[in-house]
Amino acid sequence: MKKIVNFWGRSKAWWVVLLVGILMVIAGFAYWFFPVQGYAVASVLFGWMLVAAGVVQVCVSAGVNRPRGWGWWLAGGVIDMFIGFMLVRSVVLAEAVFPYFIAFVFIFWGVGALVGAVNSRGQRYWWLHIVNGILLLLIGFIFLEEGYVSNTVNVAFLTSLAFIYWGFSLAFLAYDMKPAVSAGQE
Repeated sequence: MKKIVNFWGRSKAWWVVLLVGILMVIAGFAYWFFPVQGYAVASVLFGWMLVAAGVVQVCVSAGVNRPRGWGWWLAGGVIDMFIGFMLVRSVVLAEAVFPYFIAFVFIFWGVGALVGAVNSRGQRYWWLHIVNGILLLLIGFIFLEEGYVSNTVNVAFLTSLAFIYWGFSLAFLAYDMKPAVSAGQE
């Protein structure tokens, strides 16, 4: 038997992660085309998306058949829900700290992607996880720098690109999470 090692694990709920990824891409393009109206809306929308993603992550990590790497899922879910509720709680607070919250989330997921890449060495396309981790870290550090500048147009542009990129990353992760069906499995 060939053992398939996947850092994030396999789950029957892979389609939920795919759905969140698609919603992130749609939100990114909507924010791209309406940046002026979108800054306050984006912080609240991003907050609700983080809450939803956090709930999914906690549910996946707490399930009976929790995947390998369930600790990352649990930690990510708690962090995403905390940051999401902080963004939803107050629009004024959300607008002031939005770049920093996004930076923290992207840095966390960048580190997670790099750890996942190291754990999946030897698999096909494992190096894509390294590229994804580096890009997520880069986006996080750019958001940290832009937070000091506080230029709404730059933050709006970066946020729309980040939404789109993160959505595609989640979609690819969902495909990687899809359970393999073999002749002996139901």
